[in-house]
Amino acid sequence: MLSQPKIDCHHHVIDPVQYPYPTDSTYQPAGPEVGPAAYYEQVMQAYGIRHSVIVQPTSAYAYDNSCLLDTLAHNKGRHKGVVVVPNDVSSETLAQYKAQGVVGVALNAALLGPERFLKVDTLMGRLAELDLYAQVQVKDDQLLALLPLLQRTRPRVLIDHSGRPDASAGLQQPAFQALLSLASNGRTFVKLSGLSQYSKERSPYTDAQPYQLALLQAFTAENCMWGTDWPFLRAHQHMELGTVLTTFGEMFPNASDRHQILWETPKRLFGFSA
Repeated sequence: MLSQPKIDCHHHVIDPVQYPYPTDSTYQPAGPEVGPAAYYEQVMQAYGIRHSVIVQPTSAYAYDNSCLLDTLAHNKGRHKGVVVVPNDVSSETLAQYKAQGVVGVALNAALLGPERFLKVDTLMGRLAELDLYAQVQVKDDQLLALLPLLQRTRPRVLIDHSGRPDASAGLQQPAFQALLSLASNGRTFVKLSGLSQYSKERSPYTDAQPYQLALLQAFTAENCMWGTDWPFLRAHQHMELGTVLTTFGEMFPNASDRHQILWETPKRLFGFSA
């Protein structure tokens, strides 16, 4: 697993020394949550990560994407980015972001509430025109509120952290069934990440694993990808990337599926070179 080539489709770059948090940030990562770009490069080397998708941490940096964009600029081709923008962002600004290596925009309903994103049809239309992803993070039953938006608009959609279902509510819970139904539209993709985000247990998060297995069955490996969530913001227990990888390998023992999820799918979807 360590030497197998991988693309990490969800991690953050957090460097408050070079890029101080905005004064209105709602959360300021500290200690082991700080993860500068140079440190992540060492993580990549240690764990066989060839490329990555950097996700702007909504609570820490909000609309100030400077840290992410500067990382993209200094490592051309190795990383892509998902930014946080106001709902009324212009097509011109989005096009500028895309030219810098951005592949999508984060809609973090899990943090900000779904109400903020119920009527963002104009934003979704701009994303579709530019072939940028709408990365949607929800939790519990929030997807039900956003489902009409996702059904009536046309951008490609990344479901973050497995949809963060209620791990105690079972596979038949309506929001998770709604997520599975999106597999048939051909433009929705799932990050098999974030077990710790929705598990009610400690590692290896046994209660959360059946949801990822069900997502793989519904979406197939051709539409699933993996992410570390490094450097593990707001973790409820000490997190080690090696343990995250071990759990992933035990959950998905099929070598072909693993290679597809870890490499082929994100390479295709995000345009990474070999």
